Amino acid sequence: MSGFTVIAPGVLSLLQDSGRFGQGALGLTNGGPMDAPSAAWANRLLGNHSNATLIECSVGGLQLRADTHSYLAVTGATLPLTINGKAAEQWTVLKVQAGDLLELGMVTAGLRAYIAVAGGFTVTPQFGSSSTVLREAIGGINGNKLQTSDNLAAAVVNQLPRLQLPARYRPQFNRVLTLRLIEGYQAQSFTATERQRLYLNSYKVTPQADRMGYKLSGSAISCQQTQLLSEGICYGAVQIPPDGQPIVLLNDRQTLGGYPKIGSVLSLDCALLAQASAGTEVYFTPISPEQAHNALCLAKVRTAAISSQLVSL
Repeated sequence: MSGFTVIAPGVLSLLQDSGRFGQGALGLTNGGPMDAPSAAWANRLLGNHSNATLIECSVGGLQLRADTHSYLAVTGATLPLTINGKAAEQWTVLKVQAGDLLELGMVTAGLRAYIAVAGGFTVTPQFGSSSTVLREAIGGINGNKLQTSDNLAAAVVNQLPRLQLPARYRPQFNRVLTLRLIEGYQAQSFTATERQRLYLNSYKVTPQADRMGYKLSGSAISCQQTQLLSEGICYGAVQIPPDGQPIVLLNDRQTLGGYPKIGSVLSLDCALLAQASAGTEVYFTPISPEQAHNALCLAKVRTAAISSQLVSL
């Protein structure tokens, strides 16, 4: 099976599917796309299965040569996109033929772009997933980021509907974010004053931000408890280490941790945080589990409604 050849891997390009779940007891974290909604749109535009393997390209610079006839879609962060040197549009199904060169420039808004091909890239799963987690050297191609000359197998596809997501429905990556937080049982380890300090002050994304988590800087939060037993860590958990600066844990987080956790950020907002560069201003606002559930249901309904309004080219 032919597919695509990596001509230049860019800053950090990883093969990802929707994630590796149910393996926490083995110490294996989830992985998966940092901006799951953008990744899902790339597959949805092409009519792929929701778990189809695609590429997450951080910052930009990826170059792929098509070695077969196929279709692809690029979503997520805004960046210059060309096929054989001619400008192409993101959030659109694009046709490529054998020999065509796809080039991604450097991001101008957001951090992570997603490149999906018709039928998905063919990758042998490990522990139920193709998602690459570098720390664990698992998934993708030999557990590593993409390298020059890597071959990415994909099926030959000669015909596919040319669809586009209208611009008004594409996400906006802002320099100010509000993260909805569901407080957990350990929130009781923080006084009411300290919890209000978190909600009343803004924080900045620091350069210490990667697929494992985002460290923020701002007004320090104090915790009454200093010794805790290690326990499982969920996606979006907000840890407060001894320096009082919050850390929002994301896809490649460790499976266990002993720092106090004031709560967890709603998954929809984690995706936006994952597109935030250093210096982005962040606010936290509390919501109830019921409000979080409603927000997720509304997002699902909205996605279904938008899917019926895709433009045919």
